[in-house]
Amino acid sequence: MERAHSLLLNEEACSQLGEHQRSEFILEWLTHLKKLLPATDRAHIKQNQRRLVDQLSGVLIGSPGPPTRWLLAHCLALLFRLGDPIPSSLMVERCSDIIRSKDDSPSGLPTRLAAVACLGALYEQLGRMLAGSFKDTLANLLKAMKSAESQGRYEIMLSVEKILRGLGASAVPCHRDIYKAARACLTDRSMAVRCAAAKCLLELQREAAFLWTSELENVATLCFRAFEGSNYNVRVSVAKLLGTLLAAAVEPRQPGGRGPSSLEEVMDLLLGGFLRGGAGFLRASGDMLKGTRSVSKDVRIGVTQAYVVFVSTLGGSWLEVNFPAFLSLLMELASHCRATQTPGDAVVTRRCVSFILRSTLGSLLGEKAQTNAAKQLCFAVASQKQAIDAALADGNVENRVSSADISASQHILTCCLLELGELVQGLGSTAAPLLTDSSTAFLDTIIAVLLHPAPSAQLAASWCLRCIAMAMPSHCSLLLDRCAERLVALKSSPEAVAGYGAAVTALVAAVQHCSLGIPHTKGQEVLDLAEDLLRSASQNSRISLQRTQAGWLLISALITLGPAVVEHHLSRLVLLWRCVFPASLREQESELRRGDYFTWQVTLEGRAGALSAMKNLLLHCRELFTDDITSRLLTPLACAVALLTKLPSLIRSYSSSVRGWSIVYRLKVYELLALLPPHTYQESFGLVMNQLVSDLSAQDNLNQPCSELTLLPPLCHCDDLPLVGPALHDTDHRYIEEQVTFALVIQKLFVLMSLYIRVKILQQFAEMVNQLKGQRQQTVQTHVCAALCSLLKHQGSTRGSLGPEDIRSPALSLLSGALESVSPLLRCMAAEGLARLVQVVGDPGFTVSVSLLCFDRLKTARDAASRSGYALALGALYRYSGGMGSPQHLSTCLGVLFTLSQDSTSPEVQTWSLHSLSLVVDLSSGLYRAHGEPSFALVLRLLLSAPPTHPEVHYSLGRCLHALITCLGPDLQSEGAAVSSLRSSCLVGCGVMQASPDCLVQARAISCLQQLHMFSPPHVNLANLVPALCAHLCSSYLCLRRAVVACLRQLVQREALEVSEHAVTLTHSEFNYKTKQLGLEGALFTLLDRESDSGLRKDIQETLVHMMMSSATSGKLGHWLKLCKNVLSATTDCRAPVEASQEDEDLSRDDDSSAFKARSESCGPFTALRWATRRFAMECVCRIIAQCETSDAAHFDMALAQERRLQESTDFLVLHLGDLVRMAFMAATDHSDQLRLAGLQTLLVIIKQFSSIPEPEFPGHVILEQYQANVGAALRPAFTADAPPDVTAKACQVCSAWIASGVVSDLRDLRRVHQLLASSLVKVQTGRDTYSQLYNEATATMETLAVLKAWAEVGLNKQSPGAGLLKLVQSDLSTLSRLWLAALQDYSLLTLPQEYTSQLPATGGSFYTAETVNQARVHYSSSWAPILHATSLWLHSTGFVISDDTPANLSRPATPTSMGQSSSVSRHKSPEDVNSDRLHLILGIGVEFLCSPHSEDQMENITSCLRALQALLDVSWPRAKIGNDQALSVELLSVLHRLLVTRESASVHLAVLDLLQQIVMAAQEHVREKRRSAEVDDGAAEKETLPEFGEGRDTGGLIPGRSLVFGALELCLCVLVRKLPQLSSGGSVRSLTDGDCRLVASALCVLSELPSICSPEGAPAAAGGVGLGAVVQAALQALKSVLMSPMSRQEKSRGAWNQLLRSALYTLLGLWDTDSDCVVDQISLLTAVTVFLLSAGPEVCTTEPVHMLCLQRFTASMDSKDPLLLASVFQAQPAVAVPYIRALGPPLVRFLKLMAVFLPLLISFLLDENALSSAPTASRSLHEAALKDLMRLGPQHSVVFRSLVASSPHLKCRLEAAIRGNQESLNAKASSANPSTRSAAKSSPSITLKTNFL
Repeated sequence: MERAHSLLLNEEACSQLGEHQRSEFILEWLTHLKKLLPATDRAHIKQNQRRLVDQLSGVLIGSPGPPTRWLLAHCLALLFRLGDPIPSSLMVERCSDIIRSKDDSPSGLPTRLAAVACLGALYEQLGRMLAGSFKDTLANLLKAMKSAESQGRYEIMLSVEKILRGLGASAVPCHRDIYKAARACLTDRSMAVRCAAAKCLLELQREAAFLWTSELENVATLCFRAFEGSNYNVRVSVAKLLGTLLAAAVEPRQPGGRGPSSLEEVMDLLLGGFLRGGAGFLRASGDMLKGTRSVSKDVRIGVTQAYVVFVSTLGGSWLEVNFPAFLSLLMELASHCRATQTPGDAVVTRRCVSFILRSTLGSLLGEKAQTNAAKQLCFAVASQKQAIDAALADGNVENRVSSADISASQHILTCCLLELGELVQGLGSTAAPLLTDSSTAFLDTIIAVLLHPAPSAQLAASWCLRCIAMAMPSHCSLLLDRCAERLVALKSSPEAVAGYGAAVTALVAAVQHCSLGIPHTKGQEVLDLAEDLLRSASQNSRISLQRTQAGWLLISALITLGPAVVEHHLSRLVLLWRCVFPASLREQESELRRGDYFTWQVTLEGRAGALSAMKNLLLHCRELFTDDITSRLLTPLACAVALLTKLPSLIRSYSSSVRGWSIVYRLKVYELLALLPPHTYQESFGLVMNQLVSDLSAQDNLNQPCSELTLLPPLCHCDDLPLVGPALHDTDHRYIEEQVTFALVIQKLFVLMSLYIRVKILQQFAEMVNQLKGQRQQTVQTHVCAALCSLLKHQGSTRGSLGPEDIRSPALSLLSGALESVSPLLRCMAAEGLARLVQVVGDPGFTVSVSLLCFDRLKTARDAASRSGYALALGALYRYSGGMGSPQHLSTCLGVLFTLSQDSTSPEVQTWSLHSLSLVVDLSSGLYRAHGEPSFALVLRLLLSAPPTHPEVHYSLGRCLHALITCLGPDLQSEGAAVSSLRSSCLVGCGVMQASPDCLVQARAISCLQQLHMFSPPHVNLANLVPALCAHLCSSYLCLRRAVVACLRQLVQREALEVSEHAVTLTHSEFNYKTKQLGLEGALFTLLDRESDSGLRKDIQETLVHMMMSSATSGKLGHWLKLCKNVLSATTDCRAPVEASQEDEDLSRDDDSSAFKARSESCGPFTALRWATRRFAMECVCRIIAQCETSDAAHFDMALAQERRLQESTDFLVLHLGDLVRMAFMAATDHSDQLRLAGLQTLLVIIKQFSSIPEPEFPGHVILEQYQANVGAALRPAFTADAPPDVTAKACQVCSAWIASGVVSDLRDLRRVHQLLASSLVKVQTGRDTYSQLYNEATATMETLAVLKAWAEVGLNKQSPGAGLLKLVQSDLSTLSRLWLAALQDYSLLTLPQEYTSQLPATGGSFYTAETVNQARVHYSSSWAPILHATSLWLHSTGFVISDDTPANLSRPATPTSMGQSSSVSRHKSPEDVNSDRLHLILGIGVEFLCSPHSEDQMENITSCLRALQALLDVSWPRAKIGNDQALSVELLSVLHRLLVTRESASVHLAVLDLLQQIVMAAQEHVREKRRSAEVDDGAAEKETLPEFGEGRDTGGLIPGRSLVFGALELCLCVLVRKLPQLSSGGSVRSLTDGDCRLVASALCVLSELPSICSPEGAPAAAGGVGLGAVVQAALQALKSVLMSPMSRQEKSRGAWNQLLRSALYTLLGLWDTDSDCVVDQISLLTAVTVFLLSAGPEVCTTEPVHMLCLQRFTASMDSKDPLLLASVFQAQPAVAVPYIRALGPPLVRFLKLMAVFLPLLISFLLDENALSSAPTASRSLHEAALKDLMRLGPQHSVVFRSLVASSPHLKCRLEAAIRGNQESLNAKASSANPSTRSAAKSSPSITLKTNFL
């Protein structure tokens, strides 16, 4: 293909290719030429123009396919426009000649179509340059159209459209002729021709004003006729034409002529089309007289779309101004009698009107304008209700109000109220001003409709109230109370019971969608109200039906509140269910013999309601449906099933009076049976199955229209549904649900049937289908096959068995018949069912036989339906048969599908065959690689030749191409010739589909390119792809927008920056301005705000997040922050007119019912964005901050950021702090509660990240200090009386973070935020009754705990800002401590295991109620840790001393729920008991949490828990308690050990060891106290031995699991071995960090203390754990502590102790080996040996071979080691020192080390002045001699002396003291001998002593 990339066609290369390859080569050349011509120099183009024209002409006459001819036309026109335009007239003439020719050969048609396309492109590009030949050309085209086939008419219409676009006003003379031709094409039998004609007329109306003036009515009638029998694309195109013309009529674009039409005139036209369609007056009048309906649903849907286009074209501003008039006229449509003749018509009309309102108000208006529109809707509702109320004033309905008036008003009210609900729900809490506006009386107006006589109006009003409750949860409880009160007051009125009952039901059902809920007591009130209605239903027959219905509706709604509510009322519900059904089957038999039709209406209504409530219990409270409940309901269930068989006799007896109720009852029975476990109605299997068969074969059901459009899609495979088409039309919902339930019940029963019965049932169904014909056969076939497919799907998913071989034949017969049905949906389902059948049977022979059956039928069948059905079945078989594993079978299958896919006579067969081929490619895996090249060739050939009038063929080809790309996968990256050719084919195919006019095909092309990019990124040109994607971002088709965003999401994950750069190169798009100004990110934010599809919104958000994560910290930080700020501040309303847009359908839904959504373009970037979009912007800001946290440190360092900003162009987050705070402030003070929460969360993140960053310009201050006013202002609204509790809870969290951050040091400034927290604390103390009335009690728990947690966090950080904050906390500490203890007590109860639930207080806890236990647990689990830590610190500060203001009771402390109350038991508790309770409460919570901290628990909780325990153990009283309870201590150590090995946090490890040290200290104190007591009692102080207390007293050993010392050893050694692997056998040496050193030192410190808590027998076992580590100082200190332990002198342990020490010393001496891995230097080793010699005693050090090894080590180290160690050894006990003096003396003299030993000895003989005066004479003499020798030797050996004094500060101090003492002694002697010279002696002593030898 590279040879095709040239300006001129490489004819030589082209001639060497085959026919199909030549077509691909020419297409590739034309594609390249299209891009090359604009970039080529004009002179070069002129130079090659003649040659190029000849080559293009050769392509023209070469029968090019559709993609080639469109590219050819474009290139030809581009060539003449960029080169010499003069010869273009010759080309026009040549094309005209080709069109006039009568060539009927197969090659003639493509050539003529290409000539037509060239004419259109030439006139479009050259415009008025060809105006001279325009008339002749147009006449030629219009003449040719008369005899042209559908492709010719389609191409001519497209060409005329381009001609009009190019000529503009120059084409005015021929406008009438074009209009005449287009009129005929607008009603053409070909849908593609209709679309082309609509586009042509749309272009014509730009200059032809007569279309929207004099001819407006005719064009409108023509459009209505075009809607008849149309498909989706036609409706979109024609609606766009009609809507645009009507908008031009209202607001003309051209001056002059007839003035603008009024809105009333235009709306009358649309109304006429909706009511009469395209029929003339006479036909419509005749149909009206005959009572027939002539308007099809297609027409009404098309007119509805035209309404939307009309308003969208005029724009949001026009709609805002004219909405009252528009609404009034629209309501005429909703209430017109001809639009609502039948219930079905009324449903369609209401849906159409609601769709118009939703598509315009929901898309074109901003939040402020939507609020105004809601007011207008409210006024419309009020006016309708007032009119009906006035008519009903005297109560005589029949005289004053006709049924037509009531019907008209109900339709208006229904449409208005439904849209009102949607508006309010979309606005959310920003709609609050609507409810407080007295001018609208919003709530009063809606509630008044509940008394309307029409049920539909009542239900619409109830739905609107439900939407209000979901949008503003604070009104849910109030509305519920109001409606319930009115229901009780007016329960004698049927309308009131029905209306208010529906309202209460809707409000209660809405609670499950409101996170804040309603008070628990409301459930009790609702149940009481329902019971009262049911009990009183029989008292007044006039309202029996309404009361029965309302009562059961209330119960069904109550069950949706969930198990937490229902479990308290379950017994009452069961009683109600048992009461509504007979007590036995015999009683039911007698019941049938009495009563009238009204009695049975009420009875069936009540039982249907009861069954519906049971169904809700299974759906919402399945865990409550226990075996006990099931057993109590067995009789009601049996009676319910038995009554099914009696319904036919009831219908015969009472005719149509009970028919509707019987249908509802049967539906409810089937729904319940489908959910129930089958064993609950096992005895009724036969009855149910017989009734199902009877219902299926009943004449009434057979004569009803089939409900396949909703029954079958769930049973089809989702990938196959596109074959059916985008439209799934409406059906009767009641009948639909019945059929679905029927299939589910049959599926359940079939599984439990015996094998014989299964066969009989299927055979009976097969015979039934064969006996029927026509529509009746299709109805039965649909139902039976749906049940069978549902069964097969269930059995396949559960790996169940179908039964014996006999069952295969009837099943295969049923499915084969359905495969030949004319219904596409039925064929889809049958193909899926056949594949499932093969899967369930699991027999390879059966699989082959089914495949052969499909092959045979495809050979013999001639009708398109059968061939398409069996073709799809071949592909479906591969879906569940694992590719069948046979290359031969695959080849056969492909041969058949290849042949069928080339059958151009039947586009349907082509489409289904290609779809099946794509399944085979997808599911054949590696087997298909051998067939890749021919498949690519086939797909590309068909893409180049398939006519554009059948886009479904192109879509299936796109599926095949996608499957082929997936099949090749990563192989597409290879560089071989074959792979390169396949890759080129992929790109060519994608390009062809991209150029298709059909949106589905374009979407498939994008998905193919996306797949290709995933496997071979370098070969997808982003410079071309990204602008093409951005051009479709504003598409009116949902499927195309989905594909675009999905592709962008993938691209930005790898090349976000490149995608952003390529996006701004876009030149032709609706989003061009936004993309240029704000980039692709801005366009995506705008699309996010417009979009309503949840899946697409999620994809857009993910795309934005990926782009942000890729570029926010790499140079575009400022851009993203500015973008988010613009989004957040976009709150003004200004919507500009924009062309209407249509949503493409999700292929499983009705394309027209939800398809035609209007779109608007704001008048500026980000105008009037909705709260959801702004909330996402705040979430993006938080993500940016989080990403910067892991990026450059300068993002959070102002000085560094400013310095680096001067040197480089990098941006840093800290420089945008002002913007961050302002954005958080804007969000936190918004009207939307959700946005407020996001703003507060962002503010919290800002405080945590920036609170410690200093301000470089003002030392001593932080940068966040300047924003304290913003923070206070952002927090203040969250503490108002009407603030929701979740907002207040989040604000408390921000308050605590702000106060504890230390940002504000001034107490006066801090008080602003402190007062907010203080006010919340007051509310906690006094209770908040309003919340108990508005929200669920769990919300009060949430807010209370948030306040207490906030105060706890402030208390934990009270040292940060200084003493001022301590005063703030101290003032409320007495109250806080009581509340903290109460919260901890609640938490301890709520964390009890399930089996101890009965121990929970019956009335609830301090801050939760018994009914809200489950909801409260979540809030406690997120708040307990800081509260626990703060409580421990408070107890630490008080020393566990109870003050007078602290209550002595713990079980029910002073709380909002029990302020001032205390039980008699707790009142008499002693302070000791109270302290014990508190201690065990905190210990219990901490130990329980640390035993099994979940992975999701934050590390802060673990740290808080450990610090809380440390704070406790810092106080002597808790230490004494723990020391006295060894079992508790051992348990604590076990928990700490588990925590140590499961968490890798250094801070946690340090905290664990600190806590371990405190536990050991507690044990030491306990042992010490016991020894002291024993000494006092027994006089042990006079004994030589200490009392024997401590571990190991009895056995001398440490028992694992019961020994504290063993647990401590285990924990310490765990630390040592983890940090020093060389201590274990085979462990490697590793370096230690500072943190590791601290850990090891702490562990060694603990180890050294362990012998002190052992008995003499146990001390050797404890000492055995001591080892020498790399932390030398700690190790030596620990070693010395162990060696000097008093336990080593005990008789019972001396032998074992000395043996242990000798072993340790021997091990230590062995570390000198050079081969050892020990990393300790030899000085440390000598020091350790010296510690042994000085502390261990002769029994350890003088035994052999230890003694000899020690001498050897010291001797070998004398030349390089510290001589002070030798001096220390010489001062040991004589038994130890003498051998060392004798052995080391001569070597010391020999190595001139005598002074190093002698000088320390001399200094050791010196005495201080205090000891000198009382020393014996010999000691004094020795002192004086040593001092004299030091004075003499010091100057002689100054180097040694200086080193000695510098390294031994204690020797230096001793020497200086001796010198000073000697000096004073000499002075005193001199003074006493010669007093006259005393002063002289002081000034100049006779002997000058040196005191500094350094």
